[in-house]
Amino acid sequence: MHRFDLSARTLLALSTAAGALMLASTARAQEVAPDEEIVVTAQKREQTLQDIPQSISVVSAQRLERQQATNFVDYAALVPGLSLQQATPGETRVVLRGINTGGASPTTAIYIDETPFGASTGQSNGAVLAGDIDPFDLERVEVLRGPQGTLYGANSLGGVVRFITVAPRIGEFEGRARAGVETVTGGDMGWDANGVVNLPLGSIAALRASGFYREQGGFIDTLGIDRKDANDVTSYGGRASLLIKPSDTFSVRLTALAQNIRANSRAAYDADPVTLEPAGIDPETGAPTGDRLVRTQYYPDQNDVDYRNYNGTIDWDLGFASLVSATSYSETVQQEVTDASYELAGIGDVFFGDVGTPGPRGITLPARVSSKKFTQEVRLASPSSTTLEWLVGGYYTREEGLISQRYLPFALDTGESLDPSLTLPLGPGGADAVFPEFLRAELGSVYREYAGFGSATLHLGPRFDITAGARYSHNEQRTRQLLDGSLLPLSGGAAGPEITNGRSSEDVFTWSVSPRFEFSDHASIYARVAKGYRPGGPNVVPPGAGDRFPGFFEADTLISYEVGIRGETEDRSFALDASLYYLDWKNIQVLVVYQTGIGPVGADGNGDSARSQGAEVTATLRPTRGFDVVLNVAHNDATLREDLPEGNGGFAGDRLPYAPEWTANLSADYEWSVGNGATAFVGGNVRLVSAQEADFDDSYRTTFGRRLGIEGYATADLRVGARFGAFNVTAFAKNLGNSRGIINAGGFGTRPGSLVSASPIRPRTLGVTLGAGF
Repeated sequence: MHRFDLSARTLLALSTAAGALMLASTARAQEVAPDEEIVVTAQKREQTLQDIPQSISVVSAQRLERQQATNFVDYAALVPGLSLQQATPGETRVVLRGINTGGASPTTAIYIDETPFGASTGQSNGAVLAGDIDPFDLERVEVLRGPQGTLYGANSLGGVVRFITVAPRIGEFEGRARAGVETVTGGDMGWDANGVVNLPLGSIAALRASGFYREQGGFIDTLGIDRKDANDVTSYGGRASLLIKPSDTFSVRLTALAQNIRANSRAAYDADPVTLEPAGIDPETGAPTGDRLVRTQYYPDQNDVDYRNYNGTIDWDLGFASLVSATSYSETVQQEVTDASYELAGIGDVFFGDVGTPGPRGITLPARVSSKKFTQEVRLASPSSTTLEWLVGGYYTREEGLISQRYLPFALDTGESLDPSLTLPLGPGGADAVFPEFLRAELGSVYREYAGFGSATLHLGPRFDITAGARYSHNEQRTRQLLDGSLLPLSGGAAGPEITNGRSSEDVFTWSVSPRFEFSDHASIYARVAKGYRPGGPNVVPPGAGDRFPGFFEADTLISYEVGIRGETEDRSFALDASLYYLDWKNIQVLVVYQTGIGPVGADGNGDSARSQGAEVTATLRPTRGFDVVLNVAHNDATLREDLPEGNGGFAGDRLPYAPEWTANLSADYEWSVGNGATAFVGGNVRLVSAQEADFDDSYRTTFGRRLGIEGYATADLRVGARFGAFNVTAFAKNLGNSRGIINAGGFGTRPGSLVSASPIRPRTLGVTLGAGF
């Protein structure tokens, strides 16, 4: 029996929403004209949002563009219950409803149209490479909250984020272009340009192609390497899609996406470990740095991330049912260079002090992470019906992952790379032997999953229906770990390559049940109980691990209990969407610290349980034509129910990482005619994020007697613009109050002295964009 110990504040949030039930909303109804329905494909068939018996947010292309949302951090602010942990662009963890304990395996599934994005396991760092997809020429972003194990399978414990691209339009010629410039307070200038064209190819086909280029100015300086505004970012890429539709019942769509992110340095400054304020002094010289955001760095940090996604979808209406076949192949590659001189303090001097030029030594960690993923899904769905609708399907994926990392010495004073080879008396008879590497580590992995799934909606009258579904999944994993270099014998291991092979397999059954009742044509209530899971897998085994080191970790599962209301007034002048949930999370995957021959080492493992409970409310008001006001409020209470394994730093009652208790976003936009077919608009946002906790860290907790906390923050955005026929102009101000809200903090022991690393939101940013369509 589950104990629904919901807090008084949670109940108050829902009761406030329930009081307006008969006026309730279609969620996010401001995204369309008042006489249009919002159509989504969240349940893998086209449905109006009113018919979806679960919590879902839809952010339209119009809203993304008007609010100058150019990355994940921007559009996450528009969705209640969604938070991000971002250490630097290209490294992003997505958290829905607080379901997060750190680690390398994702708890939120990401999709681009029919293509599942990114790695399914932590063997390729899937959790932190969630995909910072550029929003240009998206049709909408759909966010499904709560476990989606029935239709989306692995990793959808917290939910699913779906990026829906604009499909080619047959018979239409269309083009748009946009360019803009911006400046960031205390930082550098940036600019962007993008364009899209839709080309009809006769009467049965069309091609749509888009491209973008963005440069964001940096605002964090580096010490050691003296560089101003070092954390600049360049992002560029594009999408192309070909639609062939020879008849109304058959179509083929081929889509390709390419995106590159080039982040110099890291978007993080060295911070006081208690207050997270800028350090204020140069840790080497003691010179004051004032209020500047600075990071000590002696070797250039770099984070390059490339996305490649290819998909072919066949949609065939057979009359009795529609057949969909979705085939995809994707690659994600991260190449990162990190200055680890403070994290591995003294290592460079001890082992490489007499190599090359005199002077102090540092260590840099170049790493490459790649994931290659093939998926095939086939499903058959019945036509719309007033009695019974059904869907059945099968799914297969094969993923190859590789993590490769080296430890290389360099001269701290010059940045010059040094020879990493060492000569040790470990040859036959004590003869000298040359080790060309200090440490080279590689982890290759193969993940296979087979699944069958189905769902059905039974209409028990004109206003009551029940949707139920189930999925059986089987996954198999293999890993091959290679460790080589002089560090192995120096840490008590054998000389020569150390190879460890791992295997695991799992069978998982997930399900969902969702009754829904319509009070009227414009208001309904639903309930949902659903199960999701995240695969376990073979563990990474460090040198000198010993026989007691666990060779694998287990899957974790989550069961969600949710009720919600959704509706609107008949004239759509007011709308409201509210949900109340309780998530029961078992066998949670966590980072566990084990004692090895080289000291304590963190690896994947399992803890006991956690729970997340809360409420989400979205209210939309349209007092007059052209004027929209939208309020999103989310309350979340996500905590551990039991202590985590010793050495992790988490105890019963602790909040889960990066799960703020309260988030809210109020936006208002007004558009009016100024004559001669021209319109003007003005709008703004206010966002509030309450205090939250960083990752579990036993070393930090032992030192300071508490976890690392992140203070809450507030931001305000303004925008104003006009449209003149095919042309438009927008001026905007983001983070008008120049808040230093933090979206990632930690790394205690890896920065100078007792400092930690803190990643802020972007400071006040002012800009203007010009656009044209034809």
